[in-house]
Amino acid sequence: MAIDIGTLAPDFNLKNQHGQEIALSALRGKPVVVVFFPFAFSGICTGELCEIRDNLNLFADDGVTVLAISCDHFFSNRAFADRDGYTFDLLSDFWPHGAAAQAYGVFDEVAGAARRGTFLIDADGIVRWSVENPIGEARDFAGYREALAAIG
Repeated sequence: MAIDIGTLAPDFNLKNQHGQEIALSALRGKPVVVVFFPFAFSGICTGELCEIRDNLNLFADDGVTVLAISCDHFFSNRAFADRDGYTFDLLSDFWPHGAAAQAYGVFDEVAGAARRGTFLIDADGIVRWSVENPIGEARDFAGYREALAAIG
């Protein structure tokens, strides 16, 4: 079960696709959307992240930082980002395996990957909106628009 709206978002410190450490707590002062995705290079994940890429201005216009997280190694995330032109951070929850996804309540033990959990975190680090879909079910991008409108 995903974490509750109105709670403090669990902190994490993960490597992005360039091997740089990104801590959620270091981003306090501005909103962040955390997008857990199961597998780099998979069809649904590619479609979802391309939709974020193609609409990145919606997030930037509201000052929202996008962090996409999978259990893939950061080298895989680098190849994935390079192939599809993702300019936002793709973070590796590789080791300890799935620790961030577990903290957010979206780790699928059977698949060994994150379910499609998305969390909008405000400037104070409080979860203001979330959605969770099973691994095989894409998120509706309209949900992002609704969440951004609510904080805008």
